Amino acid sequence: MKTLVPVTLYLALFLLYPATLLSQSTEQWQPAEPRLTTPWTDSVDPGNPLPEYPRPQLKRDNWKSLNGLWDYAFAPKLEGEPGQWEGEILVPYPIESALSGVKKTVGPDRRLWYRRTFDVPEAWLQNDQRVLLHFGAVDWASDVWVNGHKLGHHRGGYDSFAYDITDAIQNGEQTITVAAWDPSDAGYQPRGKQVRNPRGIWYTNTTGIWQTVWLEPVPKVSIKDLRMQPDIDEKQLSLKVKGSTEKEGYTVHAAAYAGDTKAGEATGKLGEAFNIDVDPLKLWSPESPFLYDLKVTLRRNGKDIDQVSSYFGMREIRLGKAEDGYVRFFLNDKPLFHFGLLDQGFWPDGLYTAPTDNALKYDIKVTKDLGYNMIRKHVKIEPNRWYYWADKMGVLVWQDMPNGDRHIGRNDDDINRVAQSAYQYKVELEEMIDEHYNHPSIVTWVPFNEGWGQFQTEQVTNLVEQWDPTRLVDNPSGWADRGVSDMNDIHSYPGPDMPETEEDRAAVLGEFGGQALVVREHLWLQDFSKAPSHFKTSQSKERLHTKYDSLVTAVMPLKDKGLAGAVYTQTTDVEIEVNGIMTYDRRVIKFDQEHLRKLHNRLIHE
Repeated sequence: MKTLVPVTLYLALFLLYPATLLSQSTEQWQPAEPRLTTPWTDSVDPGNPLPEYPRPQLKRDNWKSLNGLWDYAFAPKLEGEPGQWEGEILVPYPIESALSGVKKTVGPDRRLWYRRTFDVPEAWLQNDQRVLLHFGAVDWASDVWVNGHKLGHHRGGYDSFAYDITDAIQNGEQTITVAAWDPSDAGYQPRGKQVRNPRGIWYTNTTGIWQTVWLEPVPKVSIKDLRMQPDIDEKQLSLKVKGSTEKEGYTVHAAAYAGDTKAGEATGKLGEAFNIDVDPLKLWSPESPFLYDLKVTLRRNGKDIDQVSSYFGMREIRLGKAEDGYVRFFLNDKPLFHFGLLDQGFWPDGLYTAPTDNALKYDIKVTKDLGYNMIRKHVKIEPNRWYYWADKMGVLVWQDMPNGDRHIGRNDDDINRVAQSAYQYKVELEEMIDEHYNHPSIVTWVPFNEGWGQFQTEQVTNLVEQWDPTRLVDNPSGWADRGVSDMNDIHSYPGPDMPETEEDRAAVLGEFGGQALVVREHLWLQDFSKAPSHFKTSQSKERLHTKYDSLVTAVMPLKDKGLAGAVYTQTTDVEIEVNGIMTYDRRVIKFDQEHLRKLHNRLIHE
């Protein structure tokens, strides 16, 4: 059996962006000294980092990235814009990361300030067009100004938001200023595994801008959002188009395409759902992740006002009784065992932000190539392009909601704090569902992981089921089951194990395994004194492979007894953890690809 496979051949397929000549202002930029680099670290172009369109399911041709070098400074939390700037930061990489070029911490008592200038093309200001300023995500609370005009305040570290800056635009050059504050684990907001003192299973926190910042011009009345719902039985796509204003007299025309072939079209009213008959019907699945293209046009009095491109997949997820009498996951009316990886989404060079788009999709590609059909995206919400690659490459996604307050020993005697925590959690939970509703890859929402910040479990489950009745709910994953949602989910290390089967819920092993292998040249830290106690570190690859095979083989009889899905921990090493299928720098795959693919195929399909 081959072991410790170098990923050189993999990477050749993904390093598609050639080096570009840097402008004079970016020639001197260098990342801060990283503990580890990835194969994509040197591919980051400071003149145009992460240049891909950030919103694939609502795409316009005309747009402008504001990623690149910005000024930065720190100031006390309650003070205004600093009088002096400290240097340059590469947006959108977190300031704590090497790729930001800064690699400094902020802390809950200070705000991080950003500033840059930009130009708005004259054509964007003609014909009553509006100019929108978009943020993919800013962690956690932010205030934004353009040319000194306050645009607004936003709270939420994972959701996108936008401001209409048209009335703030002046002649000549424009200046944008952003102030970001993130209390990390000193606060009550959803934050996942981010902490100020990384240790064990808790990792380095992210402050401020960590996803693409961009501009686009839109008509005065424009398409703001799409809500798509496939019905495979009726062979229809239900489409609701939300406008920037819901005015009378506007119609929407939508055309679906299977490649170059028109697969259906229909016309409806702005703000009201209508159906598109889809023919030929091609179902989306991990084995065949077919995506239809979609063109949506906003019209008034026969004149085209706005147009966006999108895509969708025709698939259905539900629970059902299989022929063996057990409750199973049914994808497109067929039972399918879900077997995948716990995916943390951290990077040694960019922390919360993947260095490039090729890096972002690489973890999904390796997961698929190793024969897994599912990813549990663990207490982190990714940029929209991650879900685009999951849709396109065909992997089922169990999407966790990042946990919030009271998961590391906080008491509950501060009633006001508890109320704030609950309110903010629900706001961001609804934002997560709304923003990612259209992705066919997402089949399950996971509101809570274990007991981390868990509260009002039945109420939260009902909220998710009402907000999105088309997907499954796993609440919680592991430990504190309350008898609600679609699954009874346990965690068992190393396991495997399973809960008792039930008449109306699926039995799930939400985490197991966690077997470690130290690859010395690819470690974030050499000191294992802060390593998680329940993961044994090992330097024997033979022991790892033997143990992994035995664990997966032991899942097979559990599947025969009614287990519906299982999640192995984890995709990569992360900081002090060394229990990944790959090293943290993604330079070494610890297993033989062909062997794992055959092993996993037996588990999933036999």
